[in-house]
Amino acid sequence: VQLQASGGGLVLPGGSLRISCVASGSTFSSAAMSWYRQAPGKQREFVAGISSGGVTTYASFLKGRFTISRDNVKNTVYLQMNSLKPEDTAVYYCKRSGTVTYWGQGTLVTVSS
Repeated sequence: VQLQASGGGLVLPGGSLRISCVASGSTFSSAAMSWYRQAPGKQREFVAGISSGGVTTYASFLKGRFTISRDNVKNTVYLQMNSLKPEDTAVYYCKRSGTVTYWGQGTLVTVSS
């Protein structure tokens, strides 16, 4: 299984960005997926998760700004990020949970004016 994250970049405060993570393998639809992030000098933290059945969970600090979704036909999980703040600057990683945990390589999101 390989996870390829993309879509990061530079965005102005208050702006929006959607990042994606494409997974290889035929069992994507049965796997729980999640997004984590790691800011410079900080520990990696949970951002959002989505179960195989589409149930979503979010970190409390997001306050409704981000939305996680999945497309099982495209083997892709998305993170729609709105009202971005400078403190959202981080490398965002996707994770596939299961008997074995897989991590993507990360995509950098920079929120700055």
